[in-house]
Amino acid sequence: MHVTHDPAAAPAPEIAFDDFLKVDVRVGTIVAADPFPEARKPAFKLTIDFGPTIGVKRSSAQITEHYDIDTLVGRQVAAVVNFPPRQIGKFLSQVLTLGFPDEAGKVVLVTPTVPVPNGGRLF
Repeated sequence: MHVTHDPAAAPAPEIAFDDFLKVDVRVGTIVAADPFPEARKPAFKLTIDFGPTIGVKRSSAQITEHYDIDTLVGRQVAAVVNFPPRQIGKFLSQVLTLGFPDEAGKVVLVTPTVPVPNGGRLF
């Protein structure tokens, strides 16, 4: 699952804290990364382990500019786990892997700076 945003866009409108709590952002470890040649924009298919409560989920991620497919396994990432699945071609993306745009608009993954347990919720 991938969402494109304008990095220079104005801030989103103010929301209540309860609205923020509706977005379930969890940390998981990439256990598999595969090419996604059928994608319209260059992307990888990621399999991410979010621990026993959430389980293993799949995500399409447009991260080919900064990441080599061979170095993704074992990396921890943040993802929204409570959006509905999104069909991307023949691939069902179950979570939205999170990142920030670099100066050219290419995705840089959101990752913890030290290892944390899979399934931990952002707060």
